Formats: sequence, C-alpha cells, structure tokens
Amino acid sequence: MNVMFRGPAGQIEGLLDGPEVGPRAAVVFAHPHPLLGGGGTMHTKAVYQASKGLTRIGCAVLRFNFRSVGRSAGTFDEGVGERADYTAALDWMAARFPGVPLWAAGFSFGSWIALEVGAADPRVSVLIGIAPPWTREGYTWPNTLASEKPKFFVQGESDEICAIQDMWAYYARLREPKELVVIDGANHLFEGHTPEVGEALEELLGDYE
Repeated sequence: MNVMFRGPAGQIEGLLDGPEVGPRAAVVFAHPHPLLGGGGTMHTKAVYQASKGLTRIGCAVLRFNFRSVGRSAGTFDEGVGERADYTAALDWMAARFPGVPLWAAGFSFGSWIALEVGAADPRVSVLIGIAPPWTREGYTWPNTLASEKPKFFVQGESDEICAIQDMWAYYARLREPKELVVIDGANHLFEGHTPEVGEALEELLGDYE
C-alpha cells in the first residue's frame, strides 16, 4: 500500500506491506545511500526482498524514501536529516500499530541510520542491519556498539564495499544478543542473491520471541 506521511523536511513517500491487523512486529526499513551505487531507494532489490521476508513471518513493514528520493520532499543531508526522517517513520508506525513491537531495519547506509536511531529509541526492541558500512568515513556507531537490544545481521561474503572482515571485527565488539547470516558469494548489492536476503531474515527472526 502506498502511503505518505509528514517528515521534518515535508512529505515522505512510503510503501506499507504485510498484515494490517495483529502483525507480529511493525518494522521500519531504510534504503541505501541515495547518491551512491546507482542511487538507493525503497525499491532497491535487496530492500524489497528483505521486506518480503519479514512480511512472510507476519511483520508489517514500512519501506520509505529518504528526503529528496522519489516523491519525498527535501534535500540530502549527509545522514543528519535522514535520521530525523527515520524517527518520523518510527512515529508513524508506532501510531498505526499501537502496542505492537517496533523493529528497526536497514540496508547499507540505511542500516547505519536504522541501527543508530533504533538503538537509541526506547520504543525499538530489535535491530536489523544488512551490509552495514562499519568503516566508511564519517560513519560512527556509538549507539549500536553500546546497545544490549537483540541485533540481527545479513552480510554478503564477497561484499566489495562493506567487507566481510569489517563485519566480523565489529560483530565481535557488539554486545549480546546478536546473530549473523553470511550469504556465500554475494556482493554488496547481493546481485543474483537478493531472494536469499529475505530468506536469511526468515531464518534469523522466524522463531524469535
């Protein structure tokens, strides 16, 4: 379902998938960097497949376009305004699904936004990161590293941007509980492997209580 909601820079465009009544969790899913790698959007294949995987285990999932992307108002803000956009999306989902567990998820740049905002937001109970850009210049992870919330990750073995070695190094520093699925042969965009991203989230979170 296409949705529009109010953000700090104006209207934000989104897509809501999954059950409207009694979802297992309400998930806000953030897309990759809009100015890199061909431009990330809520329609990026790995974001689509990840969202579908979460809906298959009973979650309601909001994918949305950050400011300046698609029909969302505003201009790119190097992650600062995008964090505010993400908080607005959490607000919208929390209002739409009161009392339902709120999960924060994202892919690449979007995982930086989702993990850092979600770790600090007391409403969020689960953190999900796909190919987090741990060592990219300007990205810091204080909230994520300090968080004791359950954390779930999906990583491509052959990621050329967010290297598997970086994933393992940061994963070792993260507090429990945490789980990771590595997809064999997958690059950063999971080209040829995007359905496996959704399957990995089903595996990680299918039995999560």
